[in-house]
Parts: sequence; C-alpha cells; structure tokens
Amino acid sequence: AQEEDYRKINPAIKIKEPKMDTRIPKFLTEEEMELLREACHSSFEKALFEFMYSTGCRIGEVVRLNKYKYKNDINFKEQSVIVFGKGNKEREVYFNTRCSIWLRRYLDERSDMDKSLFITERSPHRMSIAQMRYVIKRISKRAGINKSIHPHQLRHSYATTLLNNGAPLEVIQNLMGHEKSETTRVYAYLSDHLRRGLYKKYF
Repeated sequence: AQEEDYRKINPAIKIKEPKMDTRIPKFLTEEEMELLREACHSSFEKALFEFMYSTGCRIGEVVRLNKYKYKNDINFKEQSVIVFGKGNKEREVYFNTRCSIWLRRYLDERSDMDKSLFITERSPHRMSIAQMRYVIKRISKRAGINKSIHPHQLRHSYATTLLNNGAPLEVIQNLMGHEKSETTRVYAYLSDHLRRGLYKKYF
C-alpha cells in the first residue's frame, strides 16, 4: 500500500520476518557412493551416475543435454559442457576422467540416431525426469542402501566433496549455479556439522 502511495507510512516496517529452520542437505557418504558405483551394471547406468555426480547438475539440466555438436554439447577435450539452469541461465560445468571414460563407452555402444545425451533403454528417445529418477532408484535398490536415494543427493554429495577438499564457497556457488550465496552457505554449515559429529564419535 505504501509503495502504491495509498499510505504514507508502513505500520508493519518494524515487524521481523520469522526465522526459518536451516535444512541440512542430505548427502551420501563415501561408502554409499562406492556401493552405488558397484551397483551400476551397464555403461548407460555408469555414465549417468558418474555424470550426475561429477558435474553436480540438476536432473532437469541433464535431461535437456544433447550428444551432437551444438552449443550445449559434450566437450570431451575440455571435459566440460554448457547447461541451462534455472531461468534458462547457462553455465559451464565439468566432469572427471572416470565420467569421460564411461560416457564415451555409452555413446560408442549406441546405434540410434537420437540427438539426446541420455535415452530410454527401450524404443530410444529422450529420457524424462521421472525415468531418470527411476534409474537412480533402481541402482540404489541394487546397492542395498537402506535409505531413500534421489538424484538431488548426488548434487549435494558433489558440493560436499568440493567443500571438504578445500574449494571456496564462491567457486562452489558458481559451479552449482546458485543465484544467492545463502543457498551455498548451507554446505559450510553441513561441513561444521560433520566435524562435530566426527569429534563426538572419536574423542
């Protein structure tokens, strides 16, 4: 009302916003990551799993990627790819050598003409978000991990790995495509949380 000139003063200006609880992202332990790796049976599963973990991409960013030589395709030489995140903002993400190996094997095995990077196993066409989630669930069931696993946990695990290996928060924010630094700072809290837990366990 004040902004639209209906009132000269805002009587609610001194009211503070309620403090929201900090939600700690659920990440996967190193052991769980290795169990998931072992549970990947095909080059497709290995390529998808390694790509999602080593790039930290959102699942919606992964489903849109193509294998052909357009702007947002895989650059094996630089081990990078341009993805389109929230608000259709583009950013460059990177993948490691393990991911590169499995991605090449997966693409070499394909005989279809579909331009999509990841396709369905039957009647090949671009995978949907739901189908990609199903594959990750299938791998986690096979791994025998007694908790619900979803693709976004791979993204959280990616951020936690970067932080624990000494990456600055600004770099993690840029790599993950976070608009606000507050979104990334939750991982710093998580790292402190881990240290406290380890102290209590071992001291």
